[in-house]
This record gives sequence, structure tokens and C-alpha cells, in this order.
Amino acid sequence: MIREYKTIREIASPLMMVSQVEGVSYNELAEIELPNGETRQCKVLEVDGDTAVVQLFESAAGINLKESKVRFLGHTLELAVSEDMLGRVFDGMGRPIDGGPEILAEAHHDINGLPMNPAARDYPNEFIQTGVSSIDGLNTLVRGQKLPIFSGSGLPHAALAAQIARQAKVLGGETNFAVVFAAIGITFEEAEYFVSEFRRTGAIDRTVLFTNLANDPAVERIATPRMALTAAEYLAFEKDMHVLVIMTDITNYAEALREVSAAKKEVPGRRGYPGYLYTDLATIYERAGRRIGKKGSITMIPILTMPEDDKTHPIPDLTGYITEGQIILSRELYRKGVVPPVDVLPSLSRLKDKGVGEGKTREDHSGTMNQLFAAYARGKEAKELMTILGEAALTDVDKLYAKFSDAFEKSYVSQGNDVNRSIEETLNLGWELLSILPTSELKRVKTEHIEKYLPKKQ
Repeated sequence: MIREYKTIREIASPLMMVSQVEGVSYNELAEIELPNGETRQCKVLEVDGDTAVVQLFESAAGINLKESKVRFLGHTLELAVSEDMLGRVFDGMGRPIDGGPEILAEAHHDINGLPMNPAARDYPNEFIQTGVSSIDGLNTLVRGQKLPIFSGSGLPHAALAAQIARQAKVLGGETNFAVVFAAIGITFEEAEYFVSEFRRTGAIDRTVLFTNLANDPAVERIATPRMALTAAEYLAFEKDMHVLVIMTDITNYAEALREVSAAKKEVPGRRGYPGYLYTDLATIYERAGRRIGKKGSITMIPILTMPEDDKTHPIPDLTGYITEGQIILSRELYRKGVVPPVDVLPSLSRLKDKGVGEGKTREDHSGTMNQLFAAYARGKEAKELMTILGEAALTDVDKLYAKFSDAFEKSYVSQGNDVNRSIEETLNLGWELLSILPTSELKRVKTEHIEKYLPKKQ
């Protein structure tokens, strides 16, 4: 039921107070009609007695308190969903911006969906190939997992996001795979980069793209990830597709949340972010996963830039509690020319053991993963020792580990943004690098795997 009021009491952009309202509910969609007939969208943020606090999606400029009308529409913000969304580009509010026709909706879904019930969750245990060795080989992504990428300002996380979106696939010949890409608060150049990159490689055909620009309203920024997840839930649980959701940049989302919280005069929490930041992020992240009895799945890679490269900042800190690991990009590796600059040692995929092994990747995956980690860690130690004490202080084996460390960064981690490696290529490359070390040092791999996969020295 649509209800109309001319009782706007106060405007403090982006918020507006409407008094003497009845039957209005939280998150309900509304529109404000200006004296000249122009309409702007808004939503209900708070209801206190007969007063509603409404949040504007657009500028408050030109709104006349006495003459403007507010209509409450009786439903929440919804997204028109259909399989026709694939291959299309939308703005942060789900409106097509690629010059194509409006979507012929099969249904309209509330974008505020619910986090998945833990009792209905199926355990993630199937491998997703991203084509990036440092992820596939060492921090494996598993179908239904939430694996964030922690980046820093100026690091090439956009290129890595585009690369994963382009290359990701489910092994085993299943073609029912889609990518939902949400760009949150990014510049026009970045948005153009993503769209042209997907079009250039043909990846756009299986992608749904939502772009919210830096100059769009903060309120829209809060809706964008929810729009993307609503599209993903529809494709995964109604159309049985395996959906990879990539979101960049969650930091911009949290900043928008802080901006709106400050406008509502809420008591700030850590670093000025609202006290409910953890709960709010959880309502996004927990919508990913696999459901018992459903063929489809939602795997999520949220990307966030850590302010001042600080892992203890509230956004990466809280994200780390909710998700299953993190991929960390390193400024030091980026300066060395390593692309993508994935810092292997502090990165972690908590579900990697569930997605590797015979029948999923290859029998030797788990052993080589552990051996590469251990050898790289020891090689870095040897290099630090060499810096302090000089090369003469190292044993012959330590020198081999230092050599391994350099080769590992150059050929395994650094593969560029256009190289798509299969899991077999990644594992074989790992064995090639391990052949630098004496066989007696390979204590974490089985003897039969050494005999089968280690390249024979000439």
C-alpha cells in the first residue's frame, strides 16, 4: 500500500525526517516528489513512533520542505532478476548502463537477503582453478569459500581481480559457471578498465557486472554488494550455477557506512567506524557458501585495501574473523617487479586441505604445497642472514635455499596478469623448483611422489 505525506520536518543530507507517518517499516523504499514533478529515491533507516528517518539515494538539492511529497512504497529495495543479466553491466542500484534493454524480470528479489543458515550449509570441498599459481598451488580456493584479498593503496589488486574473474573455472567439464563482479566506489577509469577487459577476453558473456563510482552517493555504495549477492543467489540457488562473486573495494563500502553513521549521529566505534561494522560485514560475507540439497554454490573473493598497509585496521581485522583465510599482496614484492605480488607466507586459505588431493587436483598437491612453503620460508631466512653476515656465513645447503627463494618468486609467484596456468602446470613448476634442493631436504613429500614427479637431473 502506497502512503503519501507532506510532512518533511528536516533535511541533513543524506538524511531526512518525516513526521506523522503510519505503518512505515525499516528498510522500506520511498520516493520524494519535488514541486517540479522530479522524483528521487530514498529508503527508511529508522522509525521512532510516528517519525521516520529516511535516507536519500541522491542529492538533497532543490527539496522544498513544504511543497515536496514523500511516498512510502510498501516494499524494500528489490533487484529484477533473470538469466538475461549475464553479459550485462549495471550501476550500483541494478539499473542497466550498457545501452542495452531493461531486464525482463523473472522475479523481483529483496536485496537484503538473509545470511545462510548454518544448519543448511554444505561443507566446501571442491577445487576452483583461478589460473594463478600462488593461489591454486599454495592457498587453494574451494567452492563455497570466502577468501578475501588484502591489498594496499597503489598495489595491482584490480588487475588480479580481473585476471581471476577471466580465468576462474570449475574442473570436471562443468560449464555452468558465472562471475558476479561488484565494483564499489571506484574511479571511472577503473570501471572502464574492468568492462573493456571483460569484453576484450569474452569473459563478459558469463559475467554480471555492477559498478558504483566514487562520485555516486554513499547510500548507493551500501546497496551495491547486496545487489551483487542477490544476483548471485538467484543464479546459484535457482539456476544451479557455480557463481564466483568478486567485490572490490570493501574499504570504500565501510567508509560509506561510516559516513552514514556519522550523519545519523551514532556513537562511533574503533577508528570512527560504527560499532555494528562486524555485524554489517557478516550480513554480506555469510550469504556465500553451498546449500544442502542445492547444486549451485556461491564462492566469494572480497578485495579490500588496508589503510596504511595495516593488517590490524578494523576492516581487514573484522573481515579476517568472518572469512576463511586471506591472500595478502606485498608492497616489497611489487617493488621487485613480481606480478601478482602475493605474499605467500602470511597468506592463508583455511579450507585448502579440503580442496586438494587425488580426484580434486593431484595426489602430490598437499605434500608439494607444504614443501614449497617450508623451503621458501627457509630461503628467506638464509637471504636475511646473508644480508647481515655475508654469503661466507652460509652453508652450501643454505645457499641453495637462498637460490630457491629467488627462483620461486621469479617463476612461481610472478606469472604476469595474462598467464593462465592449469593446476598441473602449477604443480609441475613446483617440482621443477624443488629440484634445486638436494633430495635429502625434501622431507614433506612422499618418496613415491619424488620418484614419479621430480625432474631427473641430467
